[in-house]
Amino acid sequence: MLLPARQDWSSIRSVVGRCDDRWALPESVPKDRGNVPAPVILTGRLVRLEPLAPHHVPGLAEAGAADRDAFAFTPVPHGRAEAADYVAQAAAAHAVGSALAFAVVATADNRVLGSTRFCRFDYWQGPLVWPIAHGMPTGDPLLAVPDAAEIGNTWLCAQARGAGINLESKLLLLEHAFDVWRVRRIALRADMRNVRSRMAIERLGATSDGVRRAHSRGLDGTVRSTAFYSILDEEWPAVRRRIDSELAGLPRLLNA
Repeated sequence: MLLPARQDWSSIRSVVGRCDDRWALPESVPKDRGNVPAPVILTGRLVRLEPLAPHHVPGLAEAGAADRDAFAFTPVPHGRAEAADYVAQAAAAHAVGSALAFAVVATADNRVLGSTRFCRFDYWQGPLVWPIAHGMPTGDPLLAVPDAAEIGNTWLCAQARGAGINLESKLLLLEHAFDVWRVRRIALRADMRNVRSRMAIERLGATSDGVRRAHSRGLDGTVRSTAFYSILDEEWPAVRRRIDSELAGLPRLLNA
């Protein structure tokens, strides 16, 4: 059965929830034609992932102010002006369907601890809400669901490292990707020199896909090699159990 033309899809009822106006795109940022995953708030025990928005600017600036040497491999805003640009760039990336960025917020006191995002979306069947039911899309094509995606650009303030924040953040993202979007693959990557990031990815149970040598420019301007990893949908149950087990052994509170 042929799919309806794009102009005929406007009558298809959306089945994807929308966020409230605090996380809406600024009016100055144009909405793209499609492949824009819907913003969503993901809540765990330690953290809440909120779609990155202007009200996060002060918290981002504070989270990125200390221990700047630890941010050698990932872009992290320094000061309010850079934090505002960081949020604006994230909104623009969402508008063209290339990323869905989040602020990592502590559930205990609503402090912004850092940021993470989905990016590099793949749509193997086109920008549709997937899976198709009875030969037809099941939702609004302007709220597309990818078949594969990447998790990246993750950074956390010094206090949040080693406290289970990254683990739970990744768990929330993976749950959304595999259980809601039903993606086939989630990819992750790290600068080969970034041992902390590579260890964190391997701790999740992701499989190494190898190293691309002399892959791109690093933040320091030198040519970097990049380690690639992935988690497939059939591997997700084991990865979930592994992360749950890790989290169960950690302190219950961020300040513990």
